[in-house]
Formats: sequence, C-alpha cells, structure tokens
Amino acid sequence: MRIIPIASGKGGVGKSLVAANLAVVFARSGKRVTLADLDLGASNLHLIIGHQKPGGSIGMFLNNPKIDFSALAAETDIPNLRFIPGDSEIPGAATLKISQRNQLIRRLLALDADILILDLGAGTHQSILDFFLVSGQGIIVSSPAVTATLNAYVFLKNVVFRLMYSAFKRGSPAYDYLEQLRKEGDGLKTLYLPKMLEDIEKRDPVSYTKFKTSIERFQPRLVLNMLSSPNDAAVAMKIRRSCEAYLGLRVEHLGVIYRDSIQEISLASRLPVVLYKPQSMLSQAICRIADKIMQMPEETSPFTLESADDSYQEAAIEAETDFENKKEYVEELLHSGVLSQGDLIETVESQQLEINKIKKENLFLKTKLSKALSQGFKP
Repeated sequence: MRIIPIASGKGGVGKSLVAANLAVVFARSGKRVTLADLDLGASNLHLIIGHQKPGGSIGMFLNNPKIDFSALAAETDIPNLRFIPGDSEIPGAATLKISQRNQLIRRLLALDADILILDLGAGTHQSILDFFLVSGQGIIVSSPAVTATLNAYVFLKNVVFRLMYSAFKRGSPAYDYLEQLRKEGDGLKTLYLPKMLEDIEKRDPVSYTKFKTSIERFQPRLVLNMLSSPNDAAVAMKIRRSCEAYLGLRVEHLGVIYRDSIQEISLASRLPVVLYKPQSMLSQAICRIADKIMQMPEETSPFTLESADDSYQEAAIEAETDFENKKEYVEELLHSGVLSQGDLIETVESQQLEINKIKKENLFLKTKLSKALSQGFKP
C-alpha cells in the first residue's frame, strides 16, 4: 500500500483540496483508494468530496477502539474510493494520547487499499508529525504567502526533531546533547543541522548512524498552491534551499497550482474540482501531480541532488505555462459571456486584496526586525 500523508504548516493553503482531488484522480485511474480525514479538530473533508454526513468516524473509534475500524471506510459515489471521516464534534478528538495515536496508526496500516491518503491537520502537534512520518514520502502543501512558507519550513524542522528524538534513546549522549540545546532556549531555534550532526557523531556514533538512516528514508515533497503569477513559483526554491542548508533535508517539488475561483464553485456544488471541471487548470495541475507520484518508486530511497534540481526546473516551466493558460482561460470565459465584466472586476479585486495582505505581512515582519535590531538583537 502506497501511503501519502498530506500536511501544511498553516491552515488555509488548500491542503484538503489537494488531498481530496488526488484521491479522486487515483481512484479514477483504477487504484483502490482510501482517503482518511485526520484533521480531527476541524474535519470537513466530506464536503469537498460530496460525501453525506457520515455515520461512523475516527472520533467514534477513539472513544471505542473495539469497533471494526475497517467498517468506518465508507463507500463513496466515486468508484474505487472509500472515505474515513474524522470528527470535529467529539471533544478531545484532536488531542490524542500516545496509546490512541499508536492504535490508530496500526489500524490505518492494516487497511486493504492500493493507496492510502491521510489528510492531516495544520500545525506541528506531535500526533500530526507522527502521522506524517508513517510514510517517508509525505507531501507538504504551502502557498507563496510569507507566513505559509515560513510555517512550511517550521513544520519540516519539527519533523526532523521528531526523527532525532525517535532515533536517540533517552539517556544516550546524543539525547542528552539535544536536551541541553533545548533547555538553552535558542539552541534549537538557530538549528544548523550539519554542525549539530558533527558534534553528535563525535559524542555518540551509534545514535548518529541510526538518525542518518532515518533521515535518508525521509523524502518530503512540496506542492505550492494559490499562485497568482509565475514569479510566485520562486518561493518553492527558497523553501528547498532553507531546508537543505539548515536541516540537511532535500525536498522534492511536485508542482504548482494556480489560484482559481472554480474551487469555491465546485465546493458549493459538493463535487471535487477534477470532476466538476476536468479541463480547468486546477484539475490539470492535480492530474499532473498525481502522475508524478505514480511514476515514483513506492519504496522510500534517497534521491540524488540532480533529480531534485530537475524537479524544480520542471515546476518553474509548468508555472509559466499554466499562467499563460490561465490568461487564455479567463479571456475565453469573458468573450463567451460566462464570465461578466463584474465577475472579472471581482476577481481582480480579490487578487489585489491578497497582494495588499501580503504587503502588510511583509511590513509587519520588517517592523519587528527593525525593532529587534534597534534593541541590540544579533541574528
């Protein structure tokens, strides 16, 4: 079973859109797909795939682990696609005990499917990190907004820490070293992994080797959503460079998805975008990402620097092509009368609002940085 956890450091970047539509594309290609909603504090994935209010849910399993977990995987109107609902109505569903998390992971891994897609909650809670590490090939979804890219990096940084703590036995020299850095406060905030690993290898070669084995099996992949122009695609390269320089982590780029108002229309229609408008650019982008995933080996193995570079160059070309197609698509709708001038003005205004929002975020960050520097802070 190919397992694809999908996460985001920040909410509102289209993570569930990517998860739901990828599941539909895989199912329509003949794969037996199970889609699980693990955003337990805000479960709404059923709305995106048009599934009726579920009878059973993961929340029910957490309250009663003796129930038949496989029976929670309900058939949908989409052939080959089964869906396991989360639960936002049962108190405490988002805060799992270690025993609950382990039980849930075991049940998920025991499911009978070709592909298992896990739609995770946003943020860096330990349960989310552990679900993401169920596979070494998880997908992190981000947008070009400053806060979203920063949170994507922070998410991957926390995953690396999680791998470290799982590789270092409590009481080992490597574990004690990590704890010392954590107690110092700024030690882990200014993490530079290559230097840390040099120190760890000298102190504890056994733990170092175990961690290196784990990190080599970890191959996170990036999807950049909500692009407005080809220039936005450069954000992916910044995330990749930061992860490689400071975390020693190579992130492969799966592709980009442009902002498209059709997403809201399909949601209101209770249909995934790839079914509502298969020829839309958003649908084509999802299909392209699905094709890339299926062409990758199922077993986790380190990919070369050259293959990582190729993935970013390919995504940059796709970004430019999609942008040109988007302009033609809007012009076609305008001339056909489907899109009125009022709709076009509304689209432009919404994009302008997003731009202004990003400008304010940049100004806010610059003000904080200037204030810190004036107070003697040294980066």
